[in-house]
Amino acid sequence: MDLGRPSAHIVTVSHNHADHNFVAGVKPLRERLFVVDGPGEYEINGVLITGVRTAHDTQKGAERGFNTVFVIHLDDVVFCHLGDLGHELTQTQLEEIGDVDVLFVPVGGGETIGPVEANNVISQIDPKIVVPMHYAAPQLSFEYQLAPLDKFTHERGIKEINFEEKLTVTTANLPAESEETRVVMLRPVNE
Repeated sequence: MDLGRPSAHIVTVSHNHADHNFVAGVKPLRERLFVVDGPGEYEINGVLITGVRTAHDTQKGAERGFNTVFVIHLDDVVFCHLGDLGHELTQTQLEEIGDVDVLFVPVGGGETIGPVEANNVISQIDPKIVVPMHYAAPQLSFEYQLAPLDKFTHERGIKEINFEEKLTVTTANLPAESEETRVVMLRPVNE
């Protein structure tokens, strides 16, 4: 499937598996592409990125190696991309991640957390918005035996899947602290 060639200033790589690390497929918007591929703190063009080391499995990385969770501070909004997280988070990892506005969470299982664990991690982080990712979709390969999105939505008590075309986040349109976490399901590419 051809997803096109995206353009970016910065690319984060959560782990170096061939199916998750096609940096060469990204067209730089400036002279060079900044690639962030591990734990640490980075400031690039005014964007603060923190990489938090986690495991890609439940055995502290012994089975599938390590994963980096990325926390991105952009325009006063905090985004967190869990990559291929393979376990629930430790207290130390939660402290490193900090407060999150928008959480991108794998929900399909396979070689990462599934629907039940995803909901536990969402409870641990308590973001304002959740975007599920890494689940089975008809147009994608079935080689990883991922669970479909409805397993996650059922687990969250969501009765109907309504896809959105895009997500625009500003400090003004974030849910209030007292509101329930909002789940935004983005329409898969080529659907």
